[in-house]
Amino acid sequence: MRVKREISRLFLVMLMAILFTGCSTNKEASKKENALEESSGDSTLVITRLSDAENLDHHFMSSINAASTTHNKVYEGLVGRDKNADIRPLLAEKWEQVDEITWEFKLRKDVTFHDGTPFDADAVKATFDRLLNPDVGAPRAVVFEMVKEVKVIDDHTVQFILKEPFSPLLSILASHEGGIISPKTIEKYGKNMIQEPNGTGPFVFESWTPGQEIVFHKNENYWGNQPKVEKIVFKVVPEETTRISMLETGEAHISEPLSVTMMDTVEASKNVEIYSSEGYGTEYIGFNVQKGPFKDVRVRKAVAHAVNMDAIIEGVFNNIGNKSNSLLGSKVFGYHAGMKAYEHNLEEAKILLAEAGYPNGFKTTIKTMDKKEWINMAEVLQSQLKRIGIQLDIEVYEYGTFTEQANRGDTEMYILSWRNATGDADYNQYNLFHSNSHGAPGNKFFYSNKEVDRLIVAARAEQDHNKRIKLYEQAQELEMQDSVYIPIRVIENLAAIGENVEGFSISPSGYLELNDIVIK
Repeated sequence: MRVKREISRLFLVMLMAILFTGCSTNKEASKKENALEESSGDSTLVITRLSDAENLDHHFMSSINAASTTHNKVYEGLVGRDKNADIRPLLAEKWEQVDEITWEFKLRKDVTFHDGTPFDADAVKATFDRLLNPDVGAPRAVVFEMVKEVKVIDDHTVQFILKEPFSPLLSILASHEGGIISPKTIEKYGKNMIQEPNGTGPFVFESWTPGQEIVFHKNENYWGNQPKVEKIVFKVVPEETTRISMLETGEAHISEPLSVTMMDTVEASKNVEIYSSEGYGTEYIGFNVQKGPFKDVRVRKAVAHAVNMDAIIEGVFNNIGNKSNSLLGSKVFGYHAGMKAYEHNLEEAKILLAEAGYPNGFKTTIKTMDKKEWINMAEVLQSQLKRIGIQLDIEVYEYGTFTEQANRGDTEMYILSWRNATGDADYNQYNLFHSNSHGAPGNKFFYSNKEVDRLIVAARAEQDHNKRIKLYEQAQELEMQDSVYIPIRVIENLAAIGENVEGFSISPSGYLELNDIVIK
């Protein structure tokens, strides 16, 4: 019976072909057109993520996690980076450093914002005037505090007049803080946080349901190369096994971040692959140096000596990623390759605790976000510190709550990462260690050291690259002597992607690169 049915089916197919020969050419053409449309972007890219963005305003964002949703998608800057991380023209066609404190940019003339407003010098000025307005109180203003004035020369020429020389200006402009905002949006929201981002990028904001999803659609009027997908949907899916299952069933195309504990599961899947690349940033254990026992540098050093980082790299991270010796990744300009972290030495740890007045240890708390590796690491630390008498309680929070607590100093110890957005040591050093950056800007250690401040300021003004490197080396050594943090490992960008996805990458800064993605 099965053979007869197959013969009958074949006969019908042949008959239909004869009857509708005149239509066959059109149907084949239609199929080809549909296939072309699919390959050229008639699709929706679904990305499942551990946590939501805390906001969609580049002037208020405190993390790459949030900025990665909008940077170079909705917002663009005057300059960007190519695939080799070199500075390239973006909204500015060219630029020159006129003198030590004056940078001039010639702007593109064929760009409009998503709301139809022309992009011009006034828009650039409006963006940075808002960022630097003390009444707005933008946390990211600290990144551009060296800017005295943004001056309009003509409709398509703008100058940045600095208070003092600042060598890494282009690297900052290429980061998400340099994204240009529509003047109409600035006028609409004023001092309030922007809820509907409006830029010049290849994707247009459509909707945001906090805690659930962010949706963008393709900018049909984009000045550059059109993206190859019609929509992007960032879905918040806290449970990693669910994120991976959605890839396997085709409900999603990318899941990030990928934990090392799930790598074996992904590798065993037939239709999901692992994406991996080294980042600029590092993961670390931080101390709030203004809280309790950690006000004493001897206590911080004791903890640093008690931590067996080799055991953590192997046991928690399965030897994925390189052990770090500072908070700068090895690819960042200013990285100090010769610096030594504290060696594992329990006897030295006990001696330091006794000298600090804690011969029997003490009780403290470590806070972290709901990321598998960090929770696992906290548990390992709990066991390791018990050997020197420290009772470590663990508190785990979702990303937003954890960030809020760390920003206001409601921590003693914590686990966190810093994704250097620029590839330059200044972004790390000024944000994490300068006295002006306490809290949301990045210095969640609440650390102050006048000599470190001086070195950081001197390095950002220095024009000679070799001299800048020396200044950063000195600053990093002082920070290590003060035991402000314990370095863990260089960030390894990990994501799970469906086998039908091509063109995805994560920049060394940690931004998701989505504009060239094709869904097969």
